[in-house]
Amino acid sequence: MNRKGLISSISALAIVLLLWSSEVTAQGVTIPRGSQQASVSQRVGITDITITYHRPSVNEREIWGSLVPYGFTNLGFGPATAAPWRAGANENTLFVTTHDIKVEGQDLPGGTYGLHMAIQENGEVIVIFSKNSTAWGSFFYDEKEDALRVTVKSEEASHRELLTFEFAEVSTNSATASLVWEKKKIPFKIEADVTGIVTANLKKELQSSPGFTYQNWNAAANFALNNDGDLEQALQWADASISAPFVGQKTFGNLSTKAQILAKMGKTEESKKVMDEALPMATILQIHGYGRQLITAGDKDKALEIFELNAEKNPDTWPVNYGLARGYSAKGDYKTALKYLEKALENAPAQPQKDRVQANIDKLKKGENIN
Repeated sequence: MNRKGLISSISALAIVLLLWSSEVTAQGVTIPRGSQQASVSQRVGITDITITYHRPSVNEREIWGSLVPYGFTNLGFGPATAAPWRAGANENTLFVTTHDIKVEGQDLPGGTYGLHMAIQENGEVIVIFSKNSTAWGSFFYDEKEDALRVTVKSEEASHRELLTFEFAEVSTNSATASLVWEKKKIPFKIEADVTGIVTANLKKELQSSPGFTYQNWNAAANFALNNDGDLEQALQWADASISAPFVGQKTFGNLSTKAQILAKMGKTEESKKVMDEALPMATILQIHGYGRQLITAGDKDKALEIFELNAEKNPDTWPVNYGLARGYSAKGDYKTALKYLEKALENAPAQPQKDRVQANIDKLKKGENIN
């Protein structure tokens, strides 16, 4: 056997012994490992994304292109002759998503994956999601088991001694996961179809115990209304909340939801009829909220009409006077608006409300709309 072959055999034997000793330790007493396990999770909508990994330290070593080889390499053990980096230490780094997602714009079904990375000298990184999530490291990596590969660009970062996965950027529909170690950051963007996933989940949940409560049907209808969901589905849910056998119950809340859905569908007259039915059930604050909603929608005349209705039902109370001030301010009648704000200041229940009213009085005196 030549010298190169001997070194390769010795290296392979060392790896086997390392694996064997780790296995013996795992089956015996529990002691700390050099690269300790960590886990980080992020919820996007109702999709939970979790990365479980082991955290090696830099420990004054050269990392990129040395401890972590560039590209795909033969690690000298196992069947993989072109293995990526395990994106951590010890066992597979695990990537778990509870629902289908997109990574860098490409589809990845919900499930558990082995997460690997192939670091390139030019700064690009191939991020690999393998269907084999139970293997030890990358020694048994097989390209045929890839569920997805995406290529991203690494970034320079301040020194991070311990390898860390983090979710530093999060929005309503997405999160960016990043591996940060030494002076390199490797980000990859994850997106979820939140509306689609939540809608599918609501359909299932409403077929079980949550479906026996009218509030849950109304909550589902509101979600679809406010998240660009299927309006026909939203209307069915609202109707169930109002009148489904053994469940439905008419309230200002679910009638208001139905009216908003109809308005968004362009069925204006039907929407008004439903709101006319809802208003007698409304509290002071619900009527006030509806008036503000109309101002936002640009229907200033109807908004003032609603604020005046509130004044008839609940005369000389601070929310009512505040609402009338908003109604007149929306129409540009600042003088009348100021009169009602001064009344609201007199009967505001506590200092925070008084401060808010006073701030709007100051705006009106400057000739500014308070809405």
